[in-house]
Amino acid sequence: MSENPAAQSDAFDADVSMTRNDGRHRYELHEADKLAVVIVFQDLPGHVDLIHTETQDGFAGRGLAKVLVRYALDDVVASGKRIIPHCSYVARFVEKHPDLYTQYTDQPGGV
Repeated sequence: MSENPAAQSDAFDADVSMTRNDGRHRYELHEADKLAVVIVFQDLPGHVDLIHTETQDGFAGRGLAKVLVRYALDDVVASGKRIIPHCSYVARFVEKHPDLYTQYTDQPGGV
C-alpha cells in the first residue's frame, strides 16, 4: 500500500466542514459554526477559476487553507472541469503537488 506524503503534510486537528457555496461563488471551510477560510471562484465552461483564498482572523497558521484548497481542487477534478489557479496560494499548492493536479490545470491567460 502506498502512502500519500501530501496528505500527511496537510494533517490538522479541528472540527471542520467544507462546502461549495454556488450562490456566493465560493468554497467554504467552517470550524464548528464559524467561517474560517473561503476560496472565491468563477465557474466557466469547462473550467473553474480559483480566484482568491482568504483565511479569516483568528484561523491563520493552522493549515486550514491547505485543507480547503485540496477539497476545492478535488471537487473541480471530480466535476470533469479543469483548474485555473489565479489565486497565488492555489497555484503554489498545485506546484507543490504536481503529481496530483498538474494534468488538470490550465494556467491563467492560457485558456
